[in-house]
Amino acid sequence: MLLIMGCTAGGKGKLAFELARRLEGEILSIDSMKVYRGMDIGTAKPSRQVTDAIKHHLIDVVEPHEAFSLGRYLELAQEAISTMRKNNCPVIAVGGTAMYIKGLLEGIFDGPSADPKLRDRLRGQAVEQGLNQLHDHLRQVDPSAAEKIHPNDAKRIIRALEVYVITGRPISSYQKQFDSGQYQYNWRLIGLRREKAELSRRINLRVKNMIDQGLVQEVKSLLDMSLPLSPQASVAVGYSEIIDFLAGQFSLEEAIEKIKINTRRLAKGQRTWFRRFLGVEWFDVTADDTVTELADQVMQRLNL
Repeated sequence: MLLIMGCTAGGKGKLAFELARRLEGEILSIDSMKVYRGMDIGTAKPSRQVTDAIKHHLIDVVEPHEAFSLGRYLELAQEAISTMRKNNCPVIAVGGTAMYIKGLLEGIFDGPSADPKLRDRLRGQAVEQGLNQLHDHLRQVDPSAAEKIHPNDAKRIIRALEVYVITGRPISSYQKQFDSGQYQYNWRLIGLRREKAELSRRINLRVKNMIDQGLVQEVKSLLDMSLPLSPQASVAVGYSEIIDFLAGQFSLEEAIEKIKINTRRLAKGQRTWFRRFLGVEWFDVTADDTVTELADQVMQRLNL
């Protein structure tokens, strides 16, 4: 059971395909946007030729108007893993959605259900008093959680305070399994790293290719559907910027530049997340490395 992680545009998918081909395995996608049908170009989904050659799981499983959660992802992923294991089929999981990776490795925090009235009150306090004050309050009641949650991360600050108010216990006490290094299943973790300049070059090239392949038309088609895009789908990098362009908020050139900037920000966040995972075999990839050479390195180091 291999799990390949790395920043967007880092070459994870090609490596996963090559390893699956060699090991006669199947691929499990760990991507919060590839689950949506019709969102193909902007999510850099594998081509039909690739999916015909190697079976992929957790791609195109919901409509773009449907909400999708970490909990739902884990349900479907565990079903897919169970089927592959029953068939003695190697599992090659690949993706860059950090929370999905974390959930797949360590399970999900099963806390109390959301309290809409309490959340509205906390959001109001954030507006009136400032988010820093809410973060200070969190630091008083749950220093461990406050240390891990950025002062600008409103969603996680509010959730942590919500759990404390509802249960009387800090959210960190429920999350002891996280960061423990105790993983579900016997995963072998592979991480791909590239120099920032090289990754930025690859991101810029990917964005150009997406525009050339028809990203604008893909977004138009999604907006023309009878039901509106789900909140998750509409804020995906590459889609939200084109949606704003189509609404006349800025030019296509500005939208393209915003996609590049936001993709680089996404990659920065991914780098921060991936440093938290324990037991990862990291591979430093250069522009000259071919996928064949990289697969050779992985198989040699992991004795596959």
